[in-house]
Amino acid sequence: MNTAMATANRISYQALTTFATSVFTALGVPRDRSGLAAEALCYGDLTGIGSHGMANLIPLYVPLLQSGRCDPAGEPRILSDAGAAVLIDAGRALGLWAAGAAMDLAIERAARYGTGLVSVRNATHFGCAGHHASRAARQRMIGLVASNCGRQRIARPPGGRLAMLGTNPLAVAAPAGDYPPFVLDMSTTVAPAGQIRRAARERRQIPEGWLADDAGRPVTDPGAYDEGRAHLLWLGSQPETGAYKGYGLALVVELLAGVLSGAGLGPEPESLLGDGTSSGRDDDIGFAALAIDPGRLRPVGEFRRDAGTMFGTLLDCPPADPGRPVRYPGWREAETARASLRDGVPLSQALGRELDDLAASLGLRAPVWEQRS
Repeated sequence: MNTAMATANRISYQALTTFATSVFTALGVPRDRSGLAAEALCYGDLTGIGSHGMANLIPLYVPLLQSGRCDPAGEPRILSDAGAAVLIDAGRALGLWAAGAAMDLAIERAARYGTGLVSVRNATHFGCAGHHASRAARQRMIGLVASNCGRQRIARPPGGRLAMLGTNPLAVAAPAGDYPPFVLDMSTTVAPAGQIRRAARERRQIPEGWLADDAGRPVTDPGAYDEGRAHLLWLGSQPETGAYKGYGLALVVELLAGVLSGAGLGPEPESLLGDGTSSGRDDDIGFAALAIDPGRLRPVGEFRRDAGTMFGTLLDCPPADPGRPVRYPGWREAETARASLRDGVPLSQALGRELDDLAASLGLRAPVWEQRS
């Protein structure tokens, strides 16, 4: 048994989302939006992606709302509507809610036109891209979500000395027949910044290939990232092992999310004034929500059958290690979610104490823990 998991606090998923809802509501977010935002945030903890779950509530979302960088009651506005393609100004609304609303609109348009693209600018951080893409999969559609990081610059072009791009996450979700949905949720860097910071909080080293110093030497101390002594590497890590592929994917995301929507960009002239360390803020984030309805192209039953065949055949692939069967993106997350719904969502002791303190500071009822360690 994982020792950290065994000693973690546990809380029911309902209690966790109820508490998150109360926090967002206390910070001025309308209650209906708060509930949807809480689901998006807690998805990370429910599915085992703790770097993008409640651990971000205090360091990221509370300051965003309290500083005014995120407007709790911001109203998205449609700027252009071409039927299957819509451009929206998010009005700095809470991204955890606004991204889901954008995907729901994309799904609605896909049901009418076969595809629906919602391009969004002036947005704020929206948590797990996979959560929002999965909304399409639940409607028997294929969903894609791509987001830049506004004008936040933390990764350098291969061979470059200045940070010019964010982690630029990309997610794709789709039905998988009778199996758990396919959900690919990835940063275009080797690891997202949240995962680096989580390792720093837990005082553990990270693998070589995630960070490098100015001389290109590998750095395994996660604290070096926020201290400006190391920068993130792209998928592939080094040019000779495929870093240009991760970099290229980041540029695809920047095009789809930033250039298409008119949002803030990482590679703007002001980025040339940097000193090599992270610069800018993740304001005016852009993202794209795309939904594709397979039923408009072929009988949906046939699509479901073929998807089941594809993913089922992968699951049947003989493993090199009998103890590690072949899986696909989304399988582990679905298994983790089932266990968390049954046994309670595990959160670290340190995070549990932080949430208790947050409740006290906002005059809210503390989270109702099922197990305290």
